Amino acid sequence: MSFLPGLRFRKSWGIAPGVKLNVSKTGVSTSLGGHGATVNLGTRSRTLTLGIPGTGLSYRVPLSSSIVMLLAVATAVVGLAWLIQPDLVRMALHAWQPRIF
Repeated sequence: MSFLPGLRFRKSWGIAPGVKLNVSKTGVSTSLGGHGATVNLGTRSRTLTLGIPGTGLSYRVPLSSSIVMLLAVATAVVGLAWLIQPDLVRMALHAWQPRIF
């Protein structure tokens, strides 16, 4: 039995744009992404959260190791493309965002 099982603790620090370091009572994790899509890589689990910003609606799904590696490769490719053609990458990333508001 743990000390005060109902007590929760969580603290986040922004390391870089779109990257957060999270510390809680149960461990440490890193969040990558922002409003709408976030990948959380922790000591106990790896999850992808997709949501609609401003509504409170979201969907969370566990990630397998192969999907995490695929996301890492995709991130590296987008990062390299950003160094070569930042305007083109900015256009592509904004093109898929919903224009609800």
